[in-house]
Amino acid sequence: MGWQSSVLRDERVVFTGIGFVTASLIIFAMNTWLTRWRDETIVTPNPPKTQYITQQTEDSLELKTLDTLLGHYNYAIKETAAKIICDRAANDPGLLETLLWGITRPDYDERVKNLRALAVICVPRVLPMLHTWKAYSAIVRCLELSLDPEQEVLENDGWDDYPLRDITEKMCFIFLEQLVDHYGPEMLIRSKFVERWLSRQNWGRTEEDRQRNFHNYMLYRDNKIKRLADAVRKTGSGRSVLVRCGLMSQEGADDFAAEQADNLNLMDTSGERYNLLLSINMGRTPRAQETSAEEQRIRHRNREAIVVNDGTRPIGRDDIIHRDTEWRVLGEPGQS
Repeated sequence: MGWQSSVLRDERVVFTGIGFVTASLIIFAMNTWLTRWRDETIVTPNPPKTQYITQQTEDSLELKTLDTLLGHYNYAIKETAAKIICDRAANDPGLLETLLWGITRPDYDERVKNLRALAVICVPRVLPMLHTWKAYSAIVRCLELSLDPEQEVLENDGWDDYPLRDITEKMCFIFLEQLVDHYGPEMLIRSKFVERWLSRQNWGRTEEDRQRNFHNYMLYRDNKIKRLADAVRKTGSGRSVLVRCGLMSQEGADDFAAEQADNLNLMDTSGERYNLLLSINMGRTPRAQETSAEEQRIRHRNREAIVVNDGTRPIGRDDIIHRDTEWRVLGEPGQS
């Protein structure tokens, strides 16, 4: 222990220890200060804020700005700009009337341009705006302007000419089919679709040829023309127009009306027939519902039964005691 006392009394050792501790404190303080200074000088980028396009933002965009966005290389930006333009057009009744006026122009290119613009803005919520007399008349007028004077006779049952029809006719059929599916064919009939376009197709020269070719067309084709004509044919006023235009005979119209009535009667009774067949197949017949409280009490009492089984064997008829006037075992001979 003597050497330890001598070391502690040595000034050089004491000063060395003090210097080592001081240096350690200075290094620790410098390291702490430099670390804090480094953390404070780091510039962290602010996270992007989620921004939503409000209706006010859309309305503030000018047409020149939207036109520039439509030419943007980013597909999402172009799609958003196109949706904004379509929404503005759909909410502008004046623009819809302008497009309807444009599809009735004699110039083919102008009709195609307006039809394509109308197809772009024709979303489901715009469809009710087309269910007007003016819209039906404009579409039928566009079909009338698209008539082909050199059309071949529609007498080939194995060949469908619809894919080769003009694009203006196909687009008009798309509009009319959607309108007829939602609102029925009455407005289509009133707009003289049959007189102005359907009857002017080349069904043949004689009245007999026209009726036969039209009948075969309705029988063998499956396109939008056939579906529109079939919707017209299923109404009384539509059949009258078809007879007046020579596409159906009066006898054929009456037979078709009788067939439609039979189909409706068959649909009305199909549910009852199905229930009857289901009851027969299941080995029971439908019964009337008891309304008397006494009958219901007797029926519930007759359904009461006791099952006696100790669990050592499967339950059989001998284990069931049924109540019918007096308690009886179902498995007894002569009992049912």
